[in-house]
Amino acid sequence: MTPILEVSQLRVARGRTDILRNVNWRVNPGEHWVILGANGSGKTTLLKALTGYLSPTSGGLALLGQRYGECDWRELRLQIGVVTSAFAASIPPSETAIDTVVSGKYAQLDLWHRVSSRDRLAARKLLEASDLAELADREWAYLSQGERQRVLIARSLMVRPKLLILDEPCAGLDPIAREKFLRFLGTLSRGGSPADPALVLVTHHVEEIAPLFTHALLLRDGAVLAAGPRAKVLTSAQLTAAFGADLRLRRTGGRYGLTFAPA
Repeated sequence: MTPILEVSQLRVARGRTDILRNVNWRVNPGEHWVILGANGSGKTTLLKALTGYLSPTSGGLALLGQRYGECDWRELRLQIGVVTSAFAASIPPSETAIDTVVSGKYAQLDLWHRVSSRDRLAARKLLEASDLAELADREWAYLSQGERQRVLIARSLMVRPKLLILDEPCAGLDPIAREKFLRFLGTLSRGGSPADPALVLVTHHVEEIAPLFTHALLLRDGAVLAAGPRAKVLTSAQLTAAFGADLRLRRTGGRYGLTFAPA
């Protein structure tokens, strides 16, 4: 089975500082991962390395069987969907939701590419699947935060990615919008089809780990603290070590909560 993603002995250094060191990680088809770690643990650096925006100092990185340094990562990047609130500042307030979705096909923000009727039809179908059909012509400035996040996911799906990275997608959402968004994520993997993308969720909050996520990666100080099936990795002891605080993990109805329990 060819892994979706394989990271081996990855090291990223700047000057004398190792931002990431000896990172080993593998994502197989059918797996959905959550990445957890405190601020400064290396989550953002790992994402930049995966998407080709930051060159590794040493180690190996492979996506869909293609190795970094042996192929055009810019082309391979088109098979990775990325959803991050960092995109929001680059989307013009007057751009419509459907144009934002179309822009994903061309890896553009602020769409300028000539758009075909086929592009618009594909974008409209994705908006319908995202329960946003009635907002297709609404301008970005008039979308709620939750609607924007779903538009960005629809945008990322324009290229039918094999891997979809969600970088703190619930940041700024109120509790109701967050729950609606997490339920929407569940629809992306419900079919169990080989065409469904592998999901990688980056978050600080265990409350956002929906049942669909099968595996977890914990980072601490630029290194992997634990990686594997969710039940084995997400424990009070592991999270206490990851965040450097006395934490108690609880699970209710398939969802998680966390309590800080200082000595």
